[in-house]
Amino acid sequence: MIPSWVKDAIFYQIFPDRFFNGNIENDPENVKKWEANPTISGFQGGDLEGIIKKFDYLLELGINAIYLNPIFRSTSTHRYDTVDYFQIDPKLGDLETFHRLIDTAHRSGVKIILDGVFNHTARGFFAFNDILENGEESPYKNWYHIYHFPVDAYSPGKAKDYSAWWDFKSLPKLNVEHKPVRDYLLSVSKYWIEQGADGWRLDVPNEINDDSFWEQFRNEVKSINSEAYLCGEIWEASSKWVDNKHFDGLMNYPLRDAILKFLGGKTNSDILNKMILELEAIYSFDQMSGMYNLLGSHDTERILTIFNGNTNLVKLALLILLTFPGAPSLYYGDEIGVLGGKDPDCRKTFPWVKNQQNLDLFEWTKKLIQFRKIFNPLRNGKLMKLQPKGNKDLFAYARMDEQKIFVIIINRSKQYQIINLDLSLIDFHSAMILNNLLGEEKFELDKNRKLTNISIPPESGFLLH
Repeated sequence: MIPSWVKDAIFYQIFPDRFFNGNIENDPENVKKWEANPTISGFQGGDLEGIIKKFDYLLELGINAIYLNPIFRSTSTHRYDTVDYFQIDPKLGDLETFHRLIDTAHRSGVKIILDGVFNHTARGFFAFNDILENGEESPYKNWYHIYHFPVDAYSPGKAKDYSAWWDFKSLPKLNVEHKPVRDYLLSVSKYWIEQGADGWRLDVPNEINDDSFWEQFRNEVKSINSEAYLCGEIWEASSKWVDNKHFDGLMNYPLRDAILKFLGGKTNSDILNKMILELEAIYSFDQMSGMYNLLGSHDTERILTIFNGNTNLVKLALLILLTFPGAPSLYYGDEIGVLGGKDPDCRKTFPWVKNQQNLDLFEWTKKLIQFRKIFNPLRNGKLMKLQPKGNKDLFAYARMDEQKIFVIIINRSKQYQIINLDLSLIDFHSAMILNNLLGEEKFELDKNRKLTNISIPPESGFLLH
């Protein structure tokens, strides 16, 4: 069963080192300037205190859930190479800071899920460090997949003496089938839920090829908090991972790809509808509702960069995201037009100076979030695809419950488009006039409940009610 709050969640993903520097006392000595271009290894001072101090901004935007990239002790800015799973990285704060962040969030009705990186560790993790020191005599030699002794972990090149994530020497792969490792990771999973976290986003869980581990993981977490959300980073659509033995939802990269390809002109609305039909064939509607829907993340180019600076297309992507089944997520800064290429460029610091922000995009995002929170059909309503005949630049669908109906129309092209929609299968409860909540347009249904000869401006969308 999907946690009840997830269906109403609007997530905000934060890369901690780049959101806001709330406490300069925990900055490393060589901290880079906030405005500097990000590098793979350079720290820029963002921390948990910074999230606390900017919480009013998050509440103004309207989000009610946060996904934090890794926050445990590590030597890198990304922190996917964990040194200590039981300690907040001192450059981000400490356990007291974490508790204050959780308390701040929960007082405002905001949930926080953490990034769980259980496939691999850092070389500095105590068990791997012991192997480097003691070789074959190490009591932890079975914690990893070691091929040869002595272990070479620091010379240039790929890992050859042990299994590592993508053969990066800095990311040795844990042997989760080994009971001490399993018990250790399960204790980590429970500890942070006990400390107040509302769930886990699991990093590359498909690379831990052990279904029994994930079933045990789920049971342990849910025994502490049955409403904890478990979200897997699986890049392909797969029903295997969404059940009572695995996760409540997945990062919905297939939906993201479908949206961006359509709006970017790489596919047409026929293909987009086909992709959505394929997702509907794989997942039940309840499973779709538990998906973590995203447009950008720490692993992808910024959406505004993908669209070559075209804010209109970003607005259309947000319109789809925030009116579609599943829990929508914003990657920090996308709502104000932050640009960025591939990692590390997509991990720029948040520009807090107003004249560096796209305030029009912010207000658009805020408005769509408000609509989603106010109107139940936009969160939990049935999805009905409406295929405009003969025009592959237009995408349309409806969301509805027993009381309200919304029709969403997208024109991705650079020209005005005429749309005709047959809405006779939708019960509008005698209403014959539809209003565009994103503008001032009003449209009247004909006696056959059809919208005819509706003109849609270039690169724009309607949210009709």
